[in-house]
Amino acid sequence: MSQPSPKGYRRRNYYIDKEFQTKFVMRFCSLVAGGAVLTILALYLLTRLSTTVSIVKSRVVVMTTADFLLPLLVQTVFIVTIAVGITTAVFTLIVSHKIAGPLYRFKQSFKELARGNFSNQVRLRKDDQLHEVATEFNQMINAVRTQVQAASVSAQAIKNGFEDIGEFNIEDQKRHKYSEIKLQIQELEKALRFFNT
Repeated sequence: MSQPSPKGYRRRNYYIDKEFQTKFVMRFCSLVAGGAVLTILALYLLTRLSTTVSIVKSRVVVMTTADFLLPLLVQTVFIVTIAVGITTAVFTLIVSHKIAGPLYRFKQSFKELARGNFSNQVRLRKDDQLHEVATEFNQMINAVRTQVQAASVSAQAIKNGFEDIGEFNIEDQKRHKYSEIKLQIQELEKALRFFNT
């Protein structure tokens, strides 16, 4: 089971995987910018057939509502887009951090497994994503570790058995020891069949 990191532990570096997190943030910010452009375009198209009368510098001006609203709309949407864009960037950076951190832990675990180290497990912080994946991953590591330990025990028993055979001079004792070794070989083969190579 994935266990949270020790209490009080906080990752100080929010950019764990810069490429992934930058793309993640930029995609959401581009959605905000796209929404702003669509808002301006929609309001402009919806108001271009209506007319507005306004007073500009003490003069009465008649123009389409679209032309009247466009400068105000662009300014307002620009300011709102900047504010929402900054908020979105911060929010998505925090969210991507909760994904990139666990992915980084998995990468480190894969490297350890490639070196033959099955003693570690993936431990995630309480608020990180991918806890279910970490739990399944840790169960897989435990299963492999159990099978490797069983294979090691069988291998040691075989080694000890062969060493003991040399010490016996009576034929019946050799047969008995041979049967024990044969059983251990079968156990070793069973344990090693677990691995798909």
